[in-house]
Amino acid sequence: MSLLPLSVIRWLAPLLGPVRVLVARGWLRESEVDAVLAWLHPAWRLNRVFARVVGRCWVSDDLLALRLRCNGNARGWRPGQHVQLYLPIDGVRHSRSYSLTRVERGGAIELGIRRQPGGRFSNHLLDHLAVGDLVELGVAQGDLCWPQAAPGVGLLAAGSGITALLGLLREALQAGYAAPVTLLHYVRASGQQAYAAELQALMQRHPNLQVHWQLTGPEAGPQGGRFRAEHLQGMEGFALLACGPAGFVEAVRASAVGALQAEAFSPLRHAPEAGQALRLNFSRSRLESQGDGSRSLLEQAEAAGLRPAHGCRQGICAGCTCTLLGGAVRDLRSGQAFAEPGQPIRICVSAPLGDVQLDL
Repeated sequence: MSLLPLSVIRWLAPLLGPVRVLVARGWLRESEVDAVLAWLHPAWRLNRVFARVVGRCWVSDDLLALRLRCNGNARGWRPGQHVQLYLPIDGVRHSRSYSLTRVERGGAIELGIRRQPGGRFSNHLLDHLAVGDLVELGVAQGDLCWPQAAPGVGLLAAGSGITALLGLLREALQAGYAAPVTLLHYVRASGQQAYAAELQALMQRHPNLQVHWQLTGPEAGPQGGRFRAEHLQGMEGFALLACGPAGFVEAVRASAVGALQAEAFSPLRHAPEAGQALRLNFSRSRLESQGDGSRSLLEQAEAAGLRPAHGCRQGICAGCTCTLLGGAVRDLRSGQAFAEPGQPIRICVSAPLGDVQLDL
């Protein structure tokens, strides 16, 4: 039972500045401060972000809008960024990265959670996380932003990529952006047209907004199918934002002319490099294993029995970043090679190009 309501701890959070100074100088331990704060309210911490689930709303057959109210530590967050959401499953702490579709005053936020077939984390969250439950969140990250000065904006989303763009669209229209906006959302089936009712209502209120859904599965008609360059007709001179699987983002990038902001949700696989078996040296763990050039270093580290920190597994959140001590790696999304010792790499989207040593 909480001794203080969540609204009070949100009001008190900025007043803890002097305590943060004492912790930074080593005069207090943050863990001990957190223990006292958690006794007053289970969501209260000195720096970490905890939030209570305040609402759940299915916005398509496979996507849930999860509404949360944060403690006072979620500062400077904005729509279009993404955060890590942490959950214990069978006694083990897991996390995944989700986009902020809404950020409001008073600590209210909204995340878009898509059910991944066979996905342990998303299925556990969607089936068991209830209103009133507490979750921990990471720090908001991400560089997508609305191109306010553009003469028009084209938004291209595939699948759950809509979640990263919807928050930006909501905020821009509310702020009075009046130039033309075209949103293309690619989904396999009509039941996956997320936020359809809201987007229809936005079109009614904002004549400058046009929304089109492209079906890519068995329901697709002659005008459906995956992204093609001609889908950009009518958006000449627009600033483009694209979000979705890596293959979709790369197709948009190859066809786009002018400004493009893009965020890929999964690494683009490249063919394995030919050659002899690779040696992977995990320096801090004092472990060496055999590897290959086709899988990410994160997958191969896990196969070797390690449990590296990670989040999105898509190269977005930077939670898996570690230091390359020796050898060379390639980015699974772009194919670009990196071989400078001491360079930080994201192991979820990096594969070895020969023997590799990591500070892991």
